[in-house]
Amino acid sequence: MSDLISIEINDGIADVRLNRPEKYNALSPEMFSAIVAAGESLANNDDLRVVVLSGNGPGFCAGLDMGSFQGMQNTDQKSSDSSLQDFSEGPANRAQKPAYAWKRLPVPVIAALHGVAYGGGLQVALGADIRIADPDAKLSVMEIKWGLIPDMSITQTLRDLMPIDVAKELTFSGRILSGTEAQSLGLVTRTAKHPLDAAMALAKEIAGKSPDAIRFAKKLFEESWHADEATGLALESSLQTTLIGSDNQLEAIKANFEKRGPDFGPATFKV
Repeated sequence: MSDLISIEINDGIADVRLNRPEKYNALSPEMFSAIVAAGESLANNDDLRVVVLSGNGPGFCAGLDMGSFQGMQNTDQKSSDSSLQDFSEGPANRAQKPAYAWKRLPVPVIAALHGVAYGGGLQVALGADIRIADPDAKLSVMEIKWGLIPDMSITQTLRDLMPIDVAKELTFSGRILSGTEAQSLGLVTRTAKHPLDAAMALAKEIAGKSPDAIRFAKKLFEESWHADEATGLALESSLQTTLIGSDNQLEAIKANFEKRGPDFGPATFKV
């Protein structure tokens, strides 16, 4: 794993940290690759229960690295770079994967935001299931500042959080929000003065639940939220039928009746 990302896994919780603090964890080409590799490394871990995503140093992520951005002034380089049109490895291209990888993980992802989350940094956070921000954090859909549109899977994330007119206003203006205002608009789930501590506390709570039920709950919402009613209702039925009577489900029942903490095994089912 690259030094640009650190991962520590304890008790089923992956503590994932962007680790370029001297640059506010800005997104260089190497950082893009490191974030994607981190997400891919966690995808098939059956012992994983939940991920907490944060940034080391004074901010979560300042967005695109300015050194990389300056390279776009070279039109020859721009025309020769076809990575934005390469969808050969799945639904997301190289620019979209650092954010979309978290959305596609089978387990919940909680982003802890402090300092700044600008542009691409905010889009990485939007790939998480839950965002906890410092009330004084600064967040922005900032791409318009550079004459660009947000293109790191925002079409698949922001639509679930707010009305389209609010999303357009933030994107057209690029204005900077506090964590408190971001919560009022639905951009973050809630605020906490120490967001990483709050994210870890929530992660421990989630990790104490049946890993099969948690993974199926994420699958249920991800696959049904924009589907027709028949698809959603059928998915509820099929997932529930699979869970009933499974080892971890029976352990949840026993633990409740015996008034003790559950002793769940690894996730049983692939999602």
